[in-house]
Amino acid sequence: MSVVTDRRTVANGRNPLPVSLKQARLPRWTPPVLALVAVGAGCGIGLAAGLDSTIQWGLIAALLFIAGSFVLSAAVEGARQAKDRLATSLVWVAFLLAVVPLASLLWETVARGSKVLDGYFLSHSMGTLPDAMPGGGIYHAIIGTLEQVGLATLIAAPVGLLTAIYLVEYGRGRLARAVTFFVDVMTGIPSIVAGLFVLSVWILILGFGPSGFAGSMALAILMMPVVVRSTEEMLKLVPNELREASLALGVPKWRTILKVVLPTSIGGITTGVMLAIARITGETAPVLLLVWGAKTINNNPFEDAQQSLPLYVFQQWQQGSEASYDRAWAAALVLIAFVMILNLVARGIARWKAPQHAGR
Repeated sequence: MSVVTDRRTVANGRNPLPVSLKQARLPRWTPPVLALVAVGAGCGIGLAAGLDSTIQWGLIAALLFIAGSFVLSAAVEGARQAKDRLATSLVWVAFLLAVVPLASLLWETVARGSKVLDGYFLSHSMGTLPDAMPGGGIYHAIIGTLEQVGLATLIAAPVGLLTAIYLVEYGRGRLARAVTFFVDVMTGIPSIVAGLFVLSVWILILGFGPSGFAGSMALAILMMPVVVRSTEEMLKLVPNELREASLALGVPKWRTILKVVLPTSIGGITTGVMLAIARITGETAPVLLLVWGAKTINNNPFEDAQQSLPLYVFQQWQQGSEASYDRAWAAALVLIAFVMILNLVARGIARWKAPQHAGR
């Protein structure tokens, strides 16, 4: 403990008084050691009480960790630091409660999906193979997913980008407020509602049949508000000084947006679009209503039924056989990998296009 001597002379002639500048602190290894002790105690209490669920053991260990951190900190560091330790412990426990189910789901998907995931599975379709028989693949579902998501992106990305530019750069008055309101409403629309809307208009009223393009229109409805919101926030981060400097040089506003505003925020815009693509990739309800699914390869998204990965997972799981379960887990693993790749690409683009600070 660091101690400094008070140089003031005491009137009664006694020795100078030591004044402490630091409070007692727990060692840095205390939280992990306390966590191990809490886990051991939680397992012991669970076994002694006859609890069969490891989830119950984990909850007991979490409560012991929180209570132990607070009591130990209060005894050594004081009440103020104990409250800080309590808040920190609650944050860590909440983080673990959120991560453990996700990690468990990922582990289960990898363990069960890797049984049939190989080159044959990725390069063949179901064809005429019965669903109860082993074999088959997801090539037709991969083609359908890529085409449907690609068409949805071609529809939603330009519309969302132009809408965001209007709201940030030009939007004033009632029209802008109405557009903002409807974008907020569309953000919370369930996917089944978007599918029912396209079904009623495209198939029932206009008379077109199921196709990948019909599913793409529903996916575009779900994607559009995400693109608008993310692009709008990125455009708002562009400093107004850049716009004013361009306008002061006599550059028209549309050219300022095209040459100054968009290049400055292109990294964030691209990231938002990639995350919106990842959001719609796993949608099943619109595809189930509008695409219907097919066991053979259909490279034309504008005609006849087509397959997609989320719908393939649903249909294979619905069959109820051991072989179909294995195919469903393998397709789910491919879908998770596809979404993870999109997220990694989005992060890479954001870091690549991030503004470089001077001196770096």
